[in-house]
Amino acid sequence: MPRRKPAPADTRHLRRAVAIAAARLMAEDGVADYATAKRKAARSLGADNGEGLPTNEEITNELRQYQAIYQEDEQIERLYHMRQTALTAMQLLHEFNPRLTGPVLDGTAARYSPIHLQLVADSSKDLEIWLLTNQIEFATASLHRHAPHGPEDRFLLEMDDTTIMADVFSSHRKNSSTPSAAMAEVKTLLANSATSVQQNAEAPGAP
Repeated sequence: MPRRKPAPADTRHLRRAVAIAAARLMAEDGVADYATAKRKAARSLGADNGEGLPTNEEITNELRQYQAIYQEDEQIERLYHMRQTALTAMQLLHEFNPRLTGPVLDGTAARYSPIHLQLVADSSKDLEIWLLTNQIEFATASLHRHAPHGPEDRFLLEMDDTTIMADVFSSHRKNSSTPSAAMAEVKTLLANSATSVQQNAEAPGAP
């Protein structure tokens, strides 16, 4: 018998369920990649790994809601400390014009999320030589694809028990269109996070 095509209402319900499950995987289990979270969530719910699955934006919306409901205090503290570490890393790498992007910037950083920086150099070899000269341990990670305006290479550093994922863009290319923030903007974000931490500590019922 042919498989019944889900009704629109059923599809919407399943799409939302997959988005919620994927958001929980990212918030609780440290799954950082949307595609992986979506695939695991769909499999756990018996959904097809194809059409009708939620977009990254839908998962992000559910992630924000989950963190606000179940991890509010933890999220406030996490963003403060991760933005502190991000700023320290940017100051260290200042000659490569670092910009912060990803979950630490937009406020959805989950447990075990890396700090994602974009750097600019004539060649990724420049960063490699700089790291070696300054005796900073690093690893490299493969990129899934090389887009015309994408990064040349990805370097992984460890700082304050957090992974710094640094993508190196050639100075001859345009930076990624992904939203990003320069050091001055990150300082403002950090100040806002510090205020949130203080307000949370002073809130009635705070330990």
